[in-house]
Amino acid sequence: MRTWFEAPGAATVPRTDPSAVTIGMFDGVHRGHQEVLARTREASHGTPTVAVTFEPHPMAVLRPELVPPRLTSLSRRVELLHEHGADEVRVLSFSREMAALEPDDFVERVLVQELKARHVVVGHNFRYGARAQGDPSRMRGSGVHHGFSVVDLELQSVAGHECSSTRVRELVAQAQLEQAAVMLGRPHAVEGVVVQGDRRGRDLGFPTANVPVDEQAAVPPDGVYAGRLVTASQTLPAAVSVGSNPTFRGTERRVESYVIDHGHDLELYGESVRVELLERVRPMVAFDSVDALVAQMHEDVCAAREVLGR
Repeated sequence: MRTWFEAPGAATVPRTDPSAVTIGMFDGVHRGHQEVLARTREASHGTPTVAVTFEPHPMAVLRPELVPPRLTSLSRRVELLHEHGADEVRVLSFSREMAALEPDDFVERVLVQELKARHVVVGHNFRYGARAQGDPSRMRGSGVHHGFSVVDLELQSVAGHECSSTRVRELVAQAQLEQAAVMLGRPHAVEGVVVQGDRRGRDLGFPTANVPVDEQAAVPPDGVYAGRLVTASQTLPAAVSVGSNPTFRGTERRVESYVIDHGHDLELYGESVRVELLERVRPMVAFDSVDALVAQMHEDVCAAREVLGR
């Protein structure tokens, strides 16, 4: 498996052999994306399968005020693309220069010169080139000229809804994490580096691994969740608090994971972790006393244990 990161102005690394290519943002690498990857492998007839994605999100360049919260970090997106069938991932740096490319120029530069595409698979709603003039029909015409085939797929329907990154974001924003997991094919997760917190949890008997909330990431509403803390070496059951600790008048929003039956001997400061969120246990509230908070935390752990047991 190979991953190419192509920075602005950097020379590209053209392939020397043909490939089957799929192109998209692929935020979340949900089940619809997974189907596109599977169909690309089917179309490859043994040639390498290449997934082309973009960083940053095009809206971050064209309309920053409209950029959607991301479902996965770039590194996790690349990992999932490989996991679901891409032999190679090309990360193209999206810029105003790229946005200004005419559709035919984009095809010739990326698909023909760089990737030697013989087969291309995209979603039916895929658009490319200046002013989003390019669509699968236009790409198909380019394919006739350059010698590659094009297949465009309708959006996959999951649980009665079109499977899309937009739909997954809506579900996460509504704390409907079970439905989001159905769309994703796995639990939604928040990623980050564990930092030292206020150490209140340790004093209260519930030490936590604290990850600051990334404002650019899709994070569910404040509350307590059943989840799992995934480190480089293990996956651990957890009760997870998302919020700013209103009982202590906190101001910084965090994702705090108490590892059930294992919390006191973990030292994770500085480690990159992924916090998988399975189900909301309760909304976030401020308590009148520390004793009331601790009593509720015991109940939260029991509730999270029950969800994880299912």
